[in-house]
Amino acid sequence: MSDDTGEGKDGGRPRPWEGGFWLSEWAFPLFVASLAAGIFAGTHLYYTYQTGAFNEVAVVALLKAGMENGSYGAAAAFGAGFLFARIIEAPMVGILDIGGSLQTGVGIGIPAMLLAGGITAPLEHFWLALPTGAVIGLAIGWLVLVIRRATVNSPNAGSTFGADVMMGAGNSAGRYLGPLVILAAATASVPVGLGSTLGAILFYWWKKPLTGGAILGAMAAGLFFPITK
Repeated sequence: MSDDTGEGKDGGRPRPWEGGFWLSEWAFPLFVASLAAGIFAGTHLYYTYQTGAFNEVAVVALLKAGMENGSYGAAAAFGAGFLFARIIEAPMVGILDIGGSLQTGVGIGIPAMLLAGGITAPLEHFWLALPTGAVIGLAIGWLVLVIRRATVNSPNAGSTFGADVMMGAGNSAGRYLGPLVILAAATASVPVGLGSTLGAILFYWWKKPLTGGAILGAMAAGLFFPITK
């Protein structure tokens, strides 16, 4: 197929409405709904059986910490921040980041928000987790299309309505979460705080996100120096 942008069938790549189901705009929300349903169901499995979450170990550790101590603020803020940033970013770049928007946002952020509000049914029952994730994904897909029509495809397409500021906001917010994790670990106990600091230093040396190292370091130190109440 030619890479020319032409005008439809006779002038290069087919337009979305000329490419059948796979290239149609209305199929996008269905794809996102399918992905979100599976990811949310995976979080249900983790909430119920402690296995199955579709995410990085460090991010799942935020949800696990909430499940253990009842405080879901960190998981909700981190996941929801990623989700919001990716929804704004997707119409600009033409790509919906599955890791940030769906795995982190739908898999961690939204479940943490539900649990923080005392809504546990979607995470306790598989038959309810699938449709809940599908509805969330469907809403995300349509929201991305609406934002795209209002920005990139609008007559005033030269303005991104502030979306350029939001692009990468999730990553930027994640950089500040590492020191907060270290401070939280230090307030729990000195050994756990030192373990969190050491983990963050190692991850910085390996050029990895500090947050993951801080969480894993704190968890490793907690194994050898349990926090006693």
